[in-house]
Amino acid sequence: MAIERSWCVVPAAGRGARFGADRPKQYVALAGRPLIEWTLDRLAATPCIAGIVVVLAAGDTGWRARERIGDTPLLTATGAGERSGSVLAGLRALPREVGDDAFVLVHDAARPCVRSDDIARLVEHGAAAGGGLLAAPVRDTLKRADGETRVAATEPREARWRALTPQLFRRGELVAALERAQAEGITITDESMAMERAGHRPLLVEGAESNIKVTTPADLALAEYLLSREWGIGNGEWGMGNGEWGIGNGEWGMGNGE
Repeated sequence: MAIERSWCVVPAAGRGARFGADRPKQYVALAGRPLIEWTLDRLAATPCIAGIVVVLAAGDTGWRARERIGDTPLLTATGAGERSGSVLAGLRALPREVGDDAFVLVHDAARPCVRSDDIARLVEHGAAAGGGLLAAPVRDTLKRADGETRVAATEPREARWRALTPQLFRRGELVAALERAQAEGITITDESMAMERAGHRPLLVEGAESNIKVTTPADLALAEYLLSREWGIGNGEWGMGNGEWGIGNGEWGMGNGE
């Protein structure tokens, strides 16, 4: 059965203050190219993505304007200060043929290592379930801290998942959920949160652990390492050639393309 093609909104209006760079995080160099370029190339190469809307900050001077990436249409919109406002701007900028019942993806600009087959599985299974998101089961032991940064309790990790992107929802339902959260003064950290508050139960579709979000310089180096294993780029950091990060044992995709 053919998978329905969906548009993808990429919010990229943030400053990435936690990264600590002299430019917005999405324009920091990753293997010689702006980080966002790797993300957009990955999305554009995914057959089930019909087009991309990138949401930029007002006055963004780092964006390289063009109308397509390969055969994939590329639009832009101007975002707001918070994620929910930027995603709403992107949803409103979608072409007219993308109706309220159409499923739309939302993907973080700072996740350049997302896998095309994971996106395809999300579109297939998430649409059948009425909406969903890529996610990864929590595997580490979780600790809850008290006010003095001491362990207050060990939390159960069963049934706990880390939310990833893309996330997939019907355009009209997502717009309504985000607008409701804004009206109530709720800070939304991902689209699933808005949908949950509106009474929906999104499907968790397991995605690769390598779909990391670049938040710190260490994340950037790890992203370069992961891309190097797939595309042969990079400068050999993260132990390439000396066995660190799983060389020779299959970890982080050695020998299996992950």
